[in-house]
Order: sequence, then structure tokens, then C-alpha cells
Amino acid sequence: MSLMKRSAVVAGMVAAFTLALAVPASAHVTVNPNTAVQGGYTKVTFRVPNESDDTNTVKLEVNLPAEAPFASVSLKPVAGWTMVAEKTKLATPIEAHGTQLTEAVSKITWTATGDAAIKPGQFQEFDVSLGPLPEVPQVVFKTLQTYSDGTVVRWIDEPTTDGTEPEKPAPVLKLTAGGTDSHAAASGPAATAAAPAETESDGNGTWAGVAGIALGLAALVIGLLAYRRAGSGAEKA
Repeated sequence: MSLMKRSAVVAGMVAAFTLALAVPASAHVTVNPNTAVQGGYTKVTFRVPNESDDTNTVKLEVNLPAEAPFASVSLKPVAGWTMVAEKTKLATPIEAHGTQLTEAVSKITWTATGDAAIKPGQFQEFDVSLGPLPEVPQVVFKTLQTYSDGTVVRWIDEPTTDGTEPEKPAPVLKLTAGGTDSHAAASGPAATAAAPAETESDGNGTWAGVAGIALGLAALVIGLLAYRRAGSGAEKA
């Protein structure tokens, strides 16, 4: 094989290998940021990508866990989308600001109107303010994504015990123990300033992309060294 052909093969292998590792896993509905403080208030964003090549996302249903209800749920309007917060009676009343609450929001539904649907290659974000956050390790938001052809994708799989990602993972908000002033810690200026950095990525493929680039560069260096050795051998011959 000539030097030109060998170098072309090496370059092609490097490019294919790098792309294979750098491409993120299949995008799914996520909650951002994915961590908050128990007992405090926080604003979360449900990020919804459209995974279809030829249909639009027209509805999103987010279920709030009945076993860990929120006393306060506020929704931020999204242009072109209607929103409904459904409440259900609680088996055990909860207290908020000195008042006993017997019902809480159990499901939030956003429905697209007009041309607002999420089209192929696009995503939309839906903001919700929640609190006080329960004293549990995590909150799982089982979510249904409906497409214009009637297809419903059920993002309801809970986290696995072995750390592997399930096929249709539900958005998960991990909660950490707070201090004596957890409300201030979760909603004060420091938390507000940190929010943009936390919401930059939904975590899909970040480490895979870094690893792919690093390995791709290493393969490129090895290919160049092989090319130089082959060239030196040809000159001596």
C-alpha cells in the first residue's frame, strides 16, 4: 500500500473512531439543574428534545410524586403552549406556612397550540418553581411526551441500582441535606448566580465526547508517527 493510501486509511479510522465516541446518547427529557437542597425552594427546567425525524412534539405531561408532594408549584408561561396543573387529595395533609394542605399538584400538562409544537431537530424548555423540597434523596418526575402522530414516549423508568441508564429514564432531581437555613440556601442570590452554570448541559454525552476527542487525538498522533516511520523507510530504500 502506498504512503498516501496508508495515511488516508489512518485519517479515516481516526475520524470514525472520534465521532463514534463523541456522539452523545439518545437525547431524552431531563430536569435542570438536577440537584437541589432539601427543605428549600428551587426553579427547575424540563428540557424536551424532539427525537422524531418527521413528527412534532405536541404535549408534555410531568407527574409529581404523590409520596413527596410539594406545597407550592408555580408555572412559567411558555409562548404558544397552554398549561394545566392538576391537583389531587393527599393521603396525609402537609403543612406550609402554618396552614394544613389537603391537596397538592400531582400532574402538569403543557399542550402546544398553533405552530408552537417542538419540531424535528428542536427542543423546548418548561420552567417550574417548586417547594418546599421534601427530605428524600431524590424526586422522580415520570413524564409522557406525545407526538403529532399519536405516538407517546413514556419517560418513566426509575434510576437503576447498578448505575446504568435505563431505556426510558425519567427526569430525576437529586436532593441533598440542607443547613438550618435551607430555604435561603436554595433561593438566595448565591443559588441564583449558580443556576446558569448548572443548566448549561443535561449531561448527555459530555464525558463520552471528552473521551472521544482525547482518544481521537491520541490515534491521530500514532497515525502521524506511523506515517513518518513509513516515509523514512521509503527514503532509505
